[in-house]
Amino acid sequence: MAGCDLTDADLINAMAGRDESALRELYDRHATWIHARLARRCADRDAVAEVLQDTFIAAWDGASRFRGDGPVPAWLWGIAIRRLISRLRRRNDVLLGPALLDRDEYEISAEEQVLLRLENVDVGTALARMSPELRVVLQLTVIDGLNTREAAVLLDIPRGTVKSRLQRARATLREELA
Repeated sequence: MAGCDLTDADLINAMAGRDESALRELYDRHATWIHARLARRCADRDAVAEVLQDTFIAAWDGASRFRGDGPVPAWLWGIAIRRLISRLRRRNDVLLGPALLDRDEYEISAEEQVLLRLENVDVGTALARMSPELRVVLQLTVIDGLNTREAAVLLDIPRGTVKSRLQRARATLREELA
């Protein structure tokens, strides 16, 4: 059933009917970017590979519950980031990836360059000027859709610190854009 002319939602529906070729097609379409985003957040290659595999197993198992009220890539990313957080909770030896470290320690990814070049150049400039600890909290909560508790676990900082950094990040953006 799976093929290039099918939408992601069509593939999910086919997966709900246990069509393995639909799962392979969905994996081919999305595994690369999901892997890249996970690797930006976790430097443990084995952990990233396991989380990626777990993501598609969960998508296979949950295909019948997919309601179609959002884009499939966002649904897949939600599964992936929750799996990564669960893995980080279980293990203390998993290394955080460069997206969660100081910007001076790595080259800016294409994804981050796009985010910095949002249609409104002022937003990109404001984000670029923001301190790394504020920017990463904003990224995790606004872009990745994590709640403050999940972001706190991922960053290994208290939830209150996440909340205060998020408040400061929002205030910084408002100030820069005023």
